[in-house]
Amino acid sequence: MDIWVILLIILISIIAGFFIGFFYRKYIIDNKAGSASEKASMLLENAKKEASTIKKEAILEGKEEIQQLKSSIEDEIRKQKSELKKIEDRLMNREESLEKKAFYLDKKEQSMGNRINELDAKDKKLDEILKKEILRLEAIAELTREEAKAILTKKIEDDAKYEAAKKIREIEARLKEDSDKAARKIISQAIQRCAIDHVSETTVSVVNLPNDEMKGRIIGREGRNIRVFENLTGINIIVDDTPEAVILSSFDPVRREIARVTLENLIMDGRIHPARIEEMYEKASKIINNEIKLEGEQAVFDTGISGLNQGIIKVLGRLKYRTSYGQNVLLHSKEVAYIAGIIAAELGMNIKKAKRAGLLHDIGKALTHDIDGSHAIIGAELARRLHEDEEICHAIEAHHNEVEVKSILDVIIQASDQISGGRPGARRETLESYVKRLESLERIAAEFKGIEKAFAIQAGREIRVMVKPEEVDENMAVVIARDIANKIESEMEYPGQIKVTVIRESRAIEYAK
Repeated sequence: MDIWVILLIILISIIAGFFIGFFYRKYIIDNKAGSASEKASMLLENAKKEASTIKKEAILEGKEEIQQLKSSIEDEIRKQKSELKKIEDRLMNREESLEKKAFYLDKKEQSMGNRINELDAKDKKLDEILKKEILRLEAIAELTREEAKAILTKKIEDDAKYEAAKKIREIEARLKEDSDKAARKIISQAIQRCAIDHVSETTVSVVNLPNDEMKGRIIGREGRNIRVFENLTGINIIVDDTPEAVILSSFDPVRREIARVTLENLIMDGRIHPARIEEMYEKASKIINNEIKLEGEQAVFDTGISGLNQGIIKVLGRLKYRTSYGQNVLLHSKEVAYIAGIIAAELGMNIKKAKRAGLLHDIGKALTHDIDGSHAIIGAELARRLHEDEEICHAIEAHHNEVEVKSILDVIIQASDQISGGRPGARRETLESYVKRLESLERIAAEFKGIEKAFAIQAGREIRVMVKPEEVDENMAVVIARDIANKIESEMEYPGQIKVTVIRESRAIEYAK
């Protein structure tokens, strides 16, 4: 690069000298005579000499630069060749190393393949041995593999239940120390403070007669009196061989009560004919309707509730003539109101609202003879139409779990209803259903393994189960009690609750001879 610069400078100098000489001759030498042209010739010669000298020097310098560049380039090439040689040597070494590794890997892969083949052969051999041993074990144990697996699964399940029972006993022991005390205290206080005598009623009423001749007068000529009476009151009169008595039969207790009062008034008056029957019926209807209103107002007064709609009060009074398993519904509703108020007080809730919901929870039972459907839903709809609070309406329709429970008030009413209906003596059952319930309890308990005997006691409110001590230990007794209780809940319907008691005892017997 420097040589070319020098050559360029020389060329520029020559051109510059040429132009200088040219201009010098053109403007100066031409204007002068003689000596001027000689001077110009001398200058030109000198310029040529200088240019030649400069050219030679530039050529020499260029050659030197070229030589230096050539030397430096050769040195650089030698260095690069040396580096390339080193790199080539390293690559060769690495290639040799990789070839060795590949050789070793091939040998190892071949060895692993042989090992895998050996292992596959051994696995096949072991599988054959295992199958033979399984068949041998099945033959010895007289069980198939599936049966043995089922037995093992059952054993693991029993062990898990056993461990779970131990944990359950520990947890329940801790929880019962606090929760049972509080629950028993609240419920026992509610029951003790609110026990009410219940009147047992049926679907018939007996009317006493002064003599048997009155039966003929009640029937009337060709039965006209009894036909008018039955059509007007909507009940049936049963005239049988019972001395000095007739029976009024109807599923509607209000109609039956109106008919009873009507017939008693006719007997006292002595005049029995169709017109008099209608007159006495109208009078008895007014008496009973007035009594219904008074009973409703008395129930409201007894429970300390205010602001009830008059329509609700009238319907509430009709519950006096309604029974459930022999339990008077109006007295039951009052008792539920008292119990709900006590529980609400213990829990720090609104006592008046709890009492109100408790008193109205079965109001739908007064209308079930006229409206189809569940008494809880009917009662809630009636309360809504008569502008009761929505929370109370929901508690009414949720007290038999026909709708989902949403508030604590719903739970309080459910618990109060169960306490009132489930306490001993509150309700009665027919002999057939009672015996069937006892038999079902004993049958359910006897289905479990390890049960020796089962006895339903306390009028079916408790079942005592005797287990075989050699088959059931203390922890498994807890599991059996829980399983029996769960099965009773899923298969039976009953008022209140049923206590399941599992008894395990060991006896040592010897005889003195």
